[in-house]
Amino acid sequence: MFLLLSMMLMAQDLPPFYEDKAHLLSYQAPAGESHAVRTREDWALRRRHILENFQQVAGPMPGEDRRVPLDLRVEEETATPKYLRRRISFAVEAGDRLPAWLLLPLKRADKAPAVLCLHPTHPRGKDVVVIPGLEANRDYAHELAERGFVALAPDYPGFGDYKIDAYAMGYASATMKGIWNHRRCVDLLQSLPEVDPERIGCIGHSLGGHNTLFAGLFDERIKAMVSSCGFCSFPTYYQGNLTGWTHKGYMPRIDTTYHKDPKKMPFDFTEVLAALAPRPLFVNAPLHDDNFDAGGVRDCLQAAQPVYALFNAAERLTALHPDCGHDFPPEARNAAYAVLDAALRPQ
Repeated sequence: MFLLLSMMLMAQDLPPFYEDKAHLLSYQAPAGESHAVRTREDWALRRRHILENFQQVAGPMPGEDRRVPLDLRVEEETATPKYLRRRISFAVEAGDRLPAWLLLPLKRADKAPAVLCLHPTHPRGKDVVVIPGLEANRDYAHELAERGFVALAPDYPGFGDYKIDAYAMGYASATMKGIWNHRRCVDLLQSLPEVDPERIGCIGHSLGGHNTLFAGLFDERIKAMVSSCGFCSFPTYYQGNLTGWTHKGYMPRIDTTYHKDPKKMPFDFTEVLAALAPRPLFVNAPLHDDNFDAGGVRDCLQAAQPVYALFNAAERLTALHPDCGHDFPPEARNAAYAVLDAALRPQ
């Protein structure tokens, strides 16, 4: 009897399940009735459900008791013509130090804007966005530092110098461990004397493209985002086969709990994009991306647009569709940097 009662109470605590994740201007009240979203306060209710449903899949966000002093350590420093490149590590939780590159522009009139630079799938992790020549069109941390941004490029779990087991640490997904680490990256950036703590953005390609969205979803201190080749709606991802999202580098519950079925998923990227409103978001979605269907990206942008409009911020959700494959070509990067310039530099 006690077990049955506990299960009933847990079921009552679950957020509402929304079958239609493309039409977002509605929310479900506790009694189950649906209401139209007419105000920003109404949207806050739906947004809370989006975050709660995301955590059904990725696992719960750690509590503040997991925060520890950052204990920043500089392990190596190299001078380049326009910035200092520091190999660093810092504490993200007890017993866990995150390796990263920190790029500090040499010429700064005052406290500089900063960008968290999240790497794509590459065995060297953070190096690929910092060191020119490792892979074409991926060194956006280097390029942003040359433009005067402080750039912080951490490793994602399992990449580069960061060989940890997120599951042994109590996480339900590497995705949630990544989100926690990226929130700690924002803590670090805000602690630096070189950084304006109110002007922090995030950029990423592929793996870094969706991790940028996830970081922004859970950290509103991130004031502008760039997602390149990072998502499409779940029904359009390989014709609805979500296997690619289920391995230990992502969210295994997509398989074990939701059986890789888009119809059973508690969240979709339509909702993730909308939950970032009204902050600026630039999306690079190539026409021939074989990972993330361009039409499925457009579905997400279309679904999120009314929410941005609710905030009178429709112009802050922008996209480019270059005629290429899974890439971040120069024209897309330049457009992305223009968005970061407009959002993070004093006008």
